[in-house]
Amino acid sequence: MTELAVGADMGTLHHLDDHRPAQPSTAAPVSLVKEPADAPTTPDEPRVEAVDRADNPLADWLTVPDVPVLPVWARSAASVKANAAALVRLSWWHTRYHGLRTPKYLVKTVLLAARGFFRATVGLWPTLSAQDHSAAVKALRAQVKARPEDVDLATRLQMAHAERTRTRRWRFGAAAVGVASAAIGFMLVDPVVQAGMATAVITPLAYLGRGKETRLLDQAAPPLRVDMSAQQLNDALRAAGLLKSGKGDDEGPRVSCSMGPVRDGRGWAVIFDLPRGGGKTASDVLAKREVIAQELGVDEIQVIMSRVRAAKGGNAGRVSMWVADDDPYLGTPNPSPFETAERFSIWEPVPFGQDARGVRVNIPVMWQSMFFGGLPRRGKTFSQRLLTAAGLLDAYVRHYVADGKGGADWMPMKAVAHRLVMGAEDDAIEALKAMLAELLTEMERRFALLRDLPTSVCPEGKLTPDIVAKYNLPVIFVTIDELQEYFTAMEKEDRDQVINDLCRIARRGPAAGFISNFASQRPDAESVPAKLREIITIRYSTQVVDRTSSDMVLGKGKAAQGADASVLSEEHKGVGVLVTGPASYVTVRADYLDGPTFAALCRKGRTLREAAGQLTGEAAGDVTAAADAAGITVPAIVSDALEVMRHSPRMFTTDLINGLVNLDEDVYGDFNAEQLAAELEAAGVKRTSKQVKISGANGAGYQRRDIEAAVPAEILLSTGR
Repeated sequence: MTELAVGADMGTLHHLDDHRPAQPSTAAPVSLVKEPADAPTTPDEPRVEAVDRADNPLADWLTVPDVPVLPVWARSAASVKANAAALVRLSWWHTRYHGLRTPKYLVKTVLLAARGFFRATVGLWPTLSAQDHSAAVKALRAQVKARPEDVDLATRLQMAHAERTRTRRWRFGAAAVGVASAAIGFMLVDPVVQAGMATAVITPLAYLGRGKETRLLDQAAPPLRVDMSAQQLNDALRAAGLLKSGKGDDEGPRVSCSMGPVRDGRGWAVIFDLPRGGGKTASDVLAKREVIAQELGVDEIQVIMSRVRAAKGGNAGRVSMWVADDDPYLGTPNPSPFETAERFSIWEPVPFGQDARGVRVNIPVMWQSMFFGGLPRRGKTFSQRLLTAAGLLDAYVRHYVADGKGGADWMPMKAVAHRLVMGAEDDAIEALKAMLAELLTEMERRFALLRDLPTSVCPEGKLTPDIVAKYNLPVIFVTIDELQEYFTAMEKEDRDQVINDLCRIARRGPAAGFISNFASQRPDAESVPAKLREIITIRYSTQVVDRTSSDMVLGKGKAAQGADASVLSEEHKGVGVLVTGPASYVTVRADYLDGPTFAALCRKGRTLREAAGQLTGEAAGDVTAAADAAGITVPAIVSDALEVMRHSPRMFTTDLINGLVNLDEDVYGDFNAEQLAAELEAAGVKRTSKQVKISGANGAGYQRRDIEAAVPAEILLSTGR
């Protein structure tokens, strides 16, 4: 399948170039005639080739057109192989389709042959019955009745009648002998010859028995659900107010189609230019997507439109449109390639999903910052995890993760993450602030190091793969989910400080190898301020409630350009609008990576880092992650309690129970202090004290070291505890 790296050229995501007629280049043509070496030039005047001079009458003849010689499908060996393989698959499918219907076709052929035999008999009957002689006999008989006394006329009648009788006898006799001979010969020959003879007889009879609407073979392709023509397109644009109406019988101006409408996969593709003089642009067409879809008789999710930029031979009035036969984003989700991958380089574009026509969409994440938004339970976190998962399979990526919700989505990252903050309680907020301070310190340290490196090592002042390996500066992947939970739980002073820290990381961090991956629900001014959102380069939104919410995630004015996530429905889980630039967007069906698979990737990432000596931070000292990697089972109550107490050396019993309920309400929803104590004691936890002191207050609680002591000793030793 063709890969698509989503970058600055997102305006051509719909791949209509494969069908578009080649456009002449706007660059200077390739010249066959060179200017003499002694041609006079001035320092300020560019050297002009003789063929390009205005006074050269042969300029149009001597320029080489910048047009590909071969069609698109024949320009590479991979394309030729892909098309040949597709032809083989199509032929094999048609062979199976019609092979299963062979009995039906045989019965239909016999019926057509019977009708053909009847038609042949009706057609031959005048010849066998000597109708040509019958007409002469009838004419003579009429004359004899009128003149019975004419002896010569009566004689001629008798002779004509005798001729007709004799002709009928030998014609019917010859036909009978022919049929009898054919029947005897058919019975005497081999079965193979019999089959050939039957085919030789039935085939012309069946052909003779066909009708104008009769089809022997069934229609292999299903009927088109959506039909489209140039007239329909013009009518739709005129109804949307994009084309003027004519006067009288004149329909008015029409669009000029440079390609199509043609069938393209499971839909129709067309590239058209708006007529000049109407004052309408391609942006006006994109803004009328819903009206155009209604006029074409489809849902707007089926209409994929984009501008054709000058780099692809376009202009401000050229639009590429693809209208799908049905909703292209429904069906079984595509599994992520990371399910079976062993390694991945974060310097390569990350496989993210597929567009409406199944073209793969890859996102280059180096030097980028990302923001994910959308309604709950629409696949926002699953989509965000795809990019973080890419960093799991690169040992030289260091992960900093914070989850304001504190659920189970990001818990597997404890096996890999250098820092992991779960929840938005007071201790988690303090841990988040400390994590951001650590990131800023590391960022400044890296910039100082990069400034001192020679240009031969660091030519652009940015991190490179060689610098990563030589100076042990792994790429830093900062993932923060549910940002609004942190901002709404913070005091104003802390909130302002965290926002400023995040802005510094997103704005300056990419050059130092920092990749920011943030997510939130509807990011209004209260939950995620605009000054943070506006510096994010890549944005992705699942379904939202309206166009205003879509613009909050994707950027102001994006819905008017066609990047509108509010057109998605409840069925579009894991589907969102991806924006990578001011005018670059595509609706993507993200790959599917479920929780167990993500957890397996985290364990694989831990193994890769252990082998490369890159397991650092909290992951290096996490006892439950170390136990999972060693294949040792730790009681669930112990691992869950340690997860809740990740940021606290001690915790009151009530707070520990609340944390466990937030972690898994189905398991711990009915727990009380007595049941918790019994479960922990059964798991091997021995409390050195039943009272703990926190912020000057004493109460019943637990020490984290007591719970860690229930973990096997070899695991504690492997984590340095």
